[in-house]
Amino acid sequence: ASLSSPAFASPLSFSLFSFCSKSLSRSSVRSRLSLKPPKAYNSLQKGALIWDPKPLQVKKIFEALKKGLNEYLEAHQAELDYLSARHKDTKRNSRLAFYYDLDKQIRSVERYIRKLEFHISKVEELYEAYCIQCRLRDGATNMKQAFSLSPATKASRESLLELYRNVQECTEDMCFIEGALEVHLGEFHVKMKGLVGFARLCPGDQYEVFVRLGRQKWRLKGKIETDDSQTWDEEEKIFIPNLHEKFEIKVTELRGLATVLVGVVTCDSISFFSTKPQAIIVDITELGTIKLRLEVLW
Repeated sequence: ASLSSPAFASPLSFSLFSFCSKSLSRSSVRSRLSLKPPKAYNSLQKGALIWDPKPLQVKKIFEALKKGLNEYLEAHQAELDYLSARHKDTKRNSRLAFYYDLDKQIRSVERYIRKLEFHISKVEELYEAYCIQCRLRDGATNMKQAFSLSPATKASRESLLELYRNVQECTEDMCFIEGALEVHLGEFHVKMKGLVGFARLCPGDQYEVFVRLGRQKWRLKGKIETDDSQTWDEEEKIFIPNLHEKFEIKVTELRGLATVLVGVVTCDSISFFSTKPQAIIVDITELGTIKLRLEVLW
């Protein structure tokens, strides 16, 4: 299948036709992967280009995601091995009630492992298709530059137009796959652990913390108590990971009707794809006199 099947008008265009004939068509990418744009990404349908693809960022997220999924797979495989060993011992000792309970646990872990394996294979399939479209777009872009340097003829103009279409089609496919890949990123459970400021934090001080990831927002207020403890009106928020956006954290101090900006920082989410909760401490002020402590569980 080809990206498109134009009737090229000159021998000069034959190499372009050969290049395109070896590529995947836009429809074949979506049908082969059985991609159905979910409700959250229904704007990524045919003809709607939302952003420019960022292959380097997608590669970083894919590698972090695959590493995290493999960590979960290894942990559950170790649990399955442990339960299976106990299952054999229990069978020899003929403790039927405990034996059946272990059998139920083993089946549950086995089902979860199969789901993880399918999840990993789906992510790999999406990224493979993404890389193919990326290489096709790079090839079409290079050929477009080469054709633009050739004498302006009717055939070269037609080839340039077709190459432009191919670049646009590959770009659209990459955006579509990025949207489909985001569905497989899971969730980040972010817990508020409080501010650290030593002498900067005094009893009675009130602060507002605003956390944003793309269009997702979390605004919470806290107060420093007389015993130096902190109370916050919210403690946890779920964020859906995003391929392109970083966490943006803004802290302001509330002084009556006025607010004083303490600082704004950004935090990358690549390190959050882990089986263990990640303790995050970020410097809110440039000198680090006030820090924010968060815990992220993926």
